[in-house]
This record gives sequence, structure tokens and C-alpha cells, in this order.
Amino acid sequence: MHHRTVATSYPVEKIKVLLLEDIHRTAEELIGAEGFQLETSRAALGEDELAAKVRDVHLLGIRSKTRVTARVLGEARRLLSIGCFCIGTNQVDLEAAKLRGVPVFNAPFSNTRSVAELIVAEVIALARRLGDRSRDLHEGRWRKGAAGSYEVRGKTLGIVGYGHIGSQVGVLAEALGMQVIFHDLRGKLPMGNNRRADSLRDLLQTADFVTLHVPATPQTREMIGAAEIQAMKKGSYLLNASRGSVVVLPALADALRSGHLAGAAVDVFPEEPESNSDGFATPLRGLPNVILTPHVAGSTSEAQAAIGREVGETLVRFVNAGATGGAVNFPHVELPPADGLHRILNAHRNVPGVLRDINRIVGERNANIRSQVLATDAAVGYLIMDLEQDVSNDVKNAIAALETSIKTRILY
Repeated sequence: MHHRTVATSYPVEKIKVLLLEDIHRTAEELIGAEGFQLETSRAALGEDELAAKVRDVHLLGIRSKTRVTARVLGEARRLLSIGCFCIGTNQVDLEAAKLRGVPVFNAPFSNTRSVAELIVAEVIALARRLGDRSRDLHEGRWRKGAAGSYEVRGKTLGIVGYGHIGSQVGVLAEALGMQVIFHDLRGKLPMGNNRRADSLRDLLQTADFVTLHVPATPQTREMIGAAEIQAMKKGSYLLNASRGSVVVLPALADALRSGHLAGAAVDVFPEEPESNSDGFATPLRGLPNVILTPHVAGSTSEAQAAIGREVGETLVRFVNAGATGGAVNFPHVELPPADGLHRILNAHRNVPGVLRDINRIVGERNANIRSQVLATDAAVGYLIMDLEQDVSNDVKNAIAALETSIKTRILY
């Protein structure tokens, strides 16, 4: 983590931070140590309440239930950045945030191990029908037997989506003696003896267990439907701890009832309650050898603490150094902080001539540029510029006045 060595131009005690949804105390400790004003809440906020609340907030931290809409962003005139203390970011209007110069950060690494461990546990639990055997005894039924129970050693695990979590699952499964194949749209380096399947259909037809670790995108929506489930081996198992939009649950229920699939473990659903409640309905309820969990694959004490640290550090690094590495909606720029220089940050519409105009402003004031880093995407550009002379306020005002500028900030 970067600790500030230079004084910022904006008093740290005036930077207001709002953390919602009971974000782990590791984030509070990091942010508190910086001297920022911190307000926390255990609850999510609705759109009206959030829109009123964010008007003077500089950093907003949320989890998965708070929706940050274009309307909310329109009210958040001082907002510098949003931290999603989770993996998913679809609860934020990322494009609207980008066009207002607000980078959004998430925690893509912190719950990897937690999800991977749960998947491996569920593979074994499905192979041994542990859920059904436990339920039998809870209900007073003694049903001892080996029928339908198997070791996982030597069986084939098919991983759909070979990112941080998928590849970690592959490593753990291989340690159990499983054969591991994977399918991913991008070229990925196999871990250990994991190997790439020729296609999704090849994976489905080959694997004894299929586990899904893909993001929610238009391409992954209902990617496992009736045809894909029928392509799976008879007697195989399906696990989904990715997103509820990926699997067509009625088709999965039909395959379980018919005996085509021997079991399933599902942690995510197309529609999930906003809070803990009773009466949850799914076509999978009551089916044999089906493990249902309420979106808890990444929910461990270790993961929540790590998420607090991971996102807390990226927010602090952005405030203190302007670094946008890891932002999900913004060009990535990192420049180490430097003593004795004057740093200006500028987000602008990505049109020709912006850098020329900015350099003309600096040149007219006879200021030497020590460092200048620019990154762009199709819509916006983001510039970090270190000047040797203290003309930063004048330069900042002139750059901010450019018709192309979205947000300009003197850092120090």
C-alpha cells in the first residue's frame, strides 16, 4: 500500500467517505488511518435516499445491493470514486460514472480461495450424496448403502470460465486426483496438468462434473440451457456459483427429475431476495442430491477482510496518487508519487487535440513537465501530469476550462 509522502492540496479531513452495507472493518481502519471523514451504515440505500446522501460524498463504498444509477451520479457532484466491495459491478451504471470522471473499483481476487474451496467441497458432497444422507438422518431415516456414491479421484472436472476462480478450482481438483479440462473464450495458460477442451460441447460431453465460473454478460446469459444440459454425460453433475443468469433452472430441474443428471449444486439464482427472508422459491427445491446455498460461495471471514483491504487500498491510492490501475470502467494510469512536484489529474472526452491544448497551457506558463502519462478508451482520456514549478492552480483552472474536460483535480 502507498503511504503519502507529500501533502495534498485538499485537506484530508474534508474528504468524506460513505461505506454502506456493513463493509468489513479492514476498510474502515485503512480509510480512518488516512484521516478522512468516515460514515458507515449496515444497510443499503434506495435510489432516493442515496441521491440525497451522496451530494457531498467524495468516496462511496457499496456491496451488491446498493444501485448507483445515472440519477444518483448526477447528484454526486463531488464524487471522486466508487468502490464495490465485491466482485460484481453491474449494480453501478459504469458508463455514466465514466462520463463523469468517476472510476469504479472492485475486488476481483479476494474471495477466489473461498469460492474454490466450496466448489471442491460440493463436488465431493454430490459424489457421496451427503445432502440427502444428512437430511435422511435429520428426519429419522437410516439409509446406509454404497449405491450412487463414488470417489472423485480419477473423475473429470470440466471448468467453464478459467479466470482467477476457475484456475484455482483446477489446482485443488488436481490435488484430489481428478482430471481437469477447461473452456474459456480467451487464451489461458493451463495450471498444472489442467488442459483446454476443444469446445464447450466437448467439455460438456466429457466431464463428470461441470462447474461454471463466468461473468454475467450477454454472451453468458442462459448459456447452459436444455440443449447444453442434454449434451452433458448421463449421470454427471452441474455446479453454478457464478451468476444466476447463466443456467436455465427449469431445464436443470427437468434433467434432475428425469435422472439424466445425478445432482447439482447451485449458489446463485436469476432473482435473489434483497435481504434475508423466508419463502424463497426455485424449481430446484425438494429435488434429490441438489445442494442449494444462498449466494455464499465467497462469503467467509477471510474473504470479507481481504475485500475490505483490497478495495480500501485502491480507493486510498486513487485519492493520494490518482492511480486508476484495476478500475473496471476507466483507463488505467499509474505514476508513482514524487516529492517536490505538483501533480494535476484530468479526465476528458477522448477527442483529437486534447493533449496539444493541455501542453499549450503548460507551455504558456513556462512550466516544465517532469512526467506525463495518458491512457484513453473510446470515450474518455485520463491524464496524470507532474510539473516542476508551482503554477498548478493556474494550470488546473485553465485545463478545467477546456471544453473537453470532465474533471480536473490538483493532487499536490
